[in-house]
Amino acid sequence: MGILRRNLTAYGFLCAALFCFAVFAWYPMVREFILSFQKTDLINPPTWVGLDNFKAAVQDPAFGEAWLNTVEFTLLALLCGYAVPFVVALVLNELRHARAYLRFVVYLPVMLPPIVAVLLFRWFYDPGPGLFNQVLDFFHLPPLAWLDSSSTALISLVLVSTWMNMGSATLIYLAALQNIPPELYEAAELDGAGIFKRIRHVTIPQTRLILLLMLMLQIVATMQVFIEPYMLTGGGPENATVSVAYLMYQFAFSQMNYGQAGALGMLLMLVLLVFAAFQLRTTREDKA
Repeated sequence: MGILRRNLTAYGFLCAALFCFAVFAWYPMVREFILSFQKTDLINPPTWVGLDNFKAAVQDPAFGEAWLNTVEFTLLALLCGYAVPFVVALVLNELRHARAYLRFVVYLPVMLPPIVAVLLFRWFYDPGPGLFNQVLDFFHLPPLAWLDSSSTALISLVLVSTWMNMGSATLIYLAALQNIPPELYEAAELDGAGIFKRIRHVTIPQTRLILLLMLMLQIVATMQVFIEPYMLTGGGPENATVSVAYLMYQFAFSQMNYGQAGALGMLLMLVLLVFAAFQLRTTREDKA
């Protein structure tokens, strides 16, 4: 009884966290799973339709495009959002002055509400007075239709996502770098290793597990991209930026087909679960 009383505050925080997860995460997942086998308008009693929602989702004309766009967005985001934070963390780790200030600058976009950050980039991408085209004009380069061209729209969304989310990854990488024993770098320097060899033979092996974990989190997050296409392009031009999550939104709130949206959500969750299981198995093998 004494142990319970001493840990009462901790149990209180734990119960609050479990309640929030149950209401805002676990219950919606269970409800979506049930909804994927039903046909309902959320007003009248639902009817069970089996796998019809899954068949309709797969046969939708935008289904293939949505998956291709999502995979392409994920791959492009890995080139930017996965590598850039690690490079920034390496630079910050080598600095001796203004490190705290620069950490704040790097993390600042994360503290902004996503809608604010997206609206800021909408002005940056404006074909008229937008900042990016003004920069191109300064260097006497032709302006670009950033969000209005199918060749540039997707990479434009990747740039927004990278800027919004790189702060958290940078700080995680920086914490991992600061835990590397300095003796390893000293030994490498005595062996004549330059900065790139030290990164290759000391930094990357010592942060391998963090890199694998961040890779999994990056892919899971980017496969669920929604805010950027919803706010900036509306899935256009010509469905060039329709993602799986955005297509779910269209099923649910444009077509009022909640069961089909739930079925597509289950397919996305299944893909992410398979990838996460594979990634976790790889991580365990590395630990062993």
